[in-house]
Amino acid sequence: MLVHLSVENYALIEQLEISFDRGFSVITGETGAGKSILLGALSLILGQRTDTGVLKEKAKKCIIEGTFRINNYGLESFFENNDLDYDKETLLRREINPNGKSRAFINDTPVTLNVLKSLTERLINVHSQYETLTLNDANFQLSVIDVYAGLTEKTDDFSDAYRCFVRFKKELDDLLEKEKQLRADKDYYQFLYDELIGLNLSVGEQEKLEQELDILNHAEEIKSNLYKVSNLLQYADDNLLDKMTEVRSILNNLTRYYPEIKNIFDRIDSSLIELKDTTSEIEKIEQGVNYDPARIEIIEERLNQIYKLEQKHQVKSDKDLIEVLQKIEQKLSEITSFDDKILSLQNKVHRNEIELRSLANKISATRKKALPEIENELINRIIELGMPEAAFKIDHIIEDAFTKDGFDKVRFLFNANRGGELKEISSIASGGERSRLMLGIKSMITKNNLLPTIIFDEIDLGVSGEIAGKMGSILQNMGNDMQVIALTHLPQIAGKGKNHFLVYKETDTDTTRSLIKRLNKQERITEIAKMLSDETITDAATKTAKELLDR
Repeated sequence: MLVHLSVENYALIEQLEISFDRGFSVITGETGAGKSILLGALSLILGQRTDTGVLKEKAKKCIIEGTFRINNYGLESFFENNDLDYDKETLLRREINPNGKSRAFINDTPVTLNVLKSLTERLINVHSQYETLTLNDANFQLSVIDVYAGLTEKTDDFSDAYRCFVRFKKELDDLLEKEKQLRADKDYYQFLYDELIGLNLSVGEQEKLEQELDILNHAEEIKSNLYKVSNLLQYADDNLLDKMTEVRSILNNLTRYYPEIKNIFDRIDSSLIELKDTTSEIEKIEQGVNYDPARIEIIEERLNQIYKLEQKHQVKSDKDLIEVLQKIEQKLSEITSFDDKILSLQNKVHRNEIELRSLANKISATRKKALPEIENELINRIIELGMPEAAFKIDHIIEDAFTKDGFDKVRFLFNANRGGELKEISSIASGGERSRLMLGIKSMITKNNLLPTIIFDEIDLGVSGEIAGKMGSILQNMGNDMQVIALTHLPQIAGKGKNHFLVYKETDTDTTRSLIKRLNKQERITEIAKMLSDETITDAATKTAKELLDR
C-alpha cells in the first residue's frame, strides 16, 4: 500500500508531504485546487514519461518520492530478478532535471522506467474518469473475466508461451523463405561441386602437365640437339671423350717424372669420369625423348579442362581450384545443416502449438464457466447503484485459431432500461451509467485482484444524491480488502472516507501554490458542509455533514 508521498517543485506544488493509511481515504478540494496535479505527480513514480514543463521553478529539479509497504505481495522474486535490494517498505523516487533528463530509483538504486513501471503496475491502479472509455475495449473486458475467474497467472503464462510461439513461427517463416533461394543455390553449388570433384585434380598437377607438354611440343628439337651433343662427346672423329682420355694418358706418364702433376692428373681423371656419366645420361635422355601426338592431345585436353574451370572460378592455379572445391563443399554442408535447422524448428513450433491449444482450451473452459457468475454479480451491483432495470450480458465467441488471448472473443452488452436491446456500452450508456458500471466491475474484481492500492479520480462523474451514497458505500467496502483512495466532489462519498484530505491553493504576490492537509473531524464537517451548500455553510448543511460522517 502507499504509505507516504512527497512532491517537490511539481507544477503548482512547491513542497508537499502526505501520509496514507489502510482502508478508504478521500481527497477533496475546489476545482483547480490541484487534485489532478497531485495525481500527475504520483504518475511520475508509476513510470509515466514527462518533460521540463512540469517544473514549478525551471532552475530546480523536481523530486517525487513514494513509500510503499510491499510485504505479503510476493514481490521478492521481482527484486531478485532485477538485482534490487528488497525492503518491506520500499522507496520509489523520480527526478526531473532542468535539462529535461529523468532518473528513476528503487530503494536508491537507479532503474529504467520500464523496471519502475513493471513494479508499480503490481502495487497501484489509478482509475481516471476517462478510463470508462476502456469499458468497450476487448482487452479490458477479457481481463475482467480473467481476474474474476482467477486466471491471471495462467493467462500470463499463456501470453509468455504465445510470444515464444510467435517468435519461433517468425524464425521458421524466415528460414522457409530463405530455403526457396537455397534450393536453387544448392542445385547450382552441387553442379559446381560435381564438376570439380569429377576433375580429380591434385596440387602441382597443372605445372607437371605444362612442363611435359612443353617437352613434347619441342621433342624433335630436343632430340636433335641432344644427338649432336652426344656425337660431339663420344662419336665424332675428334670427340671430346677421346681427347680427354688422351690428355689423361699424357698426364699419367708425366707423373713418373714430375710428381707435382699428380694433382692435375687426378682432377682430369675425375672430370673424365663425370663426363662419361654425363654423356651416358644425355644419350639416355635423347633416346627417351619421342614426339607423341596422342599424348600431346591427352595433355592438352586435360589442361584445357583445368584452364576452363580456373577461368570460370577466376583463379590462376590448381591449388586455387582445390580451395574453391573445399569452399563449395562447406557451402553444401551448411545448406544441409540448414535443412536440419528447419526440421528442428518445425518440430518446436508444432510442440508449442499443441501446448498452446491445450492451455487455451483450459482457459476458455474456465472463462465460459465464470460468465454467468459475472453477469449475475455485476447486475446485482449496478442495481445497487440505482439501475434496477438494467441488463448486462457477455457475448462469448470461441474462434478456431488462437491469438495472444487464446480462443476467446468477448463483448460486454448493456442496456439501462427494461426490455431494451442489448448493445455495446459505448453506444448506449451515458457518462454516469459508465461510471457506475466501471465501479461495479472494479468492486467485483477487488477480492480477486492482488493489487494493494486503487485510486479513483472522480469515479462519481455524472452521479449524485442517493446513488452517490451507495457508490461511497461500495468504495468503503472495497477499503476492507485493500487501500482505496478517491478524489471526489460529492459529499456523500467524502463522508464515507476513513481519512479525509483537502487540497487547496494559497496565493501571494509572487506565486500560487497547491497544498494538502489531513482534516480532523471538525474540519471534515466544515468541508463537507461547504460541499453541501456551495461554500455558504448553513446549519442544515452542518447537520447533514455530521450525519454523513456518523453513518
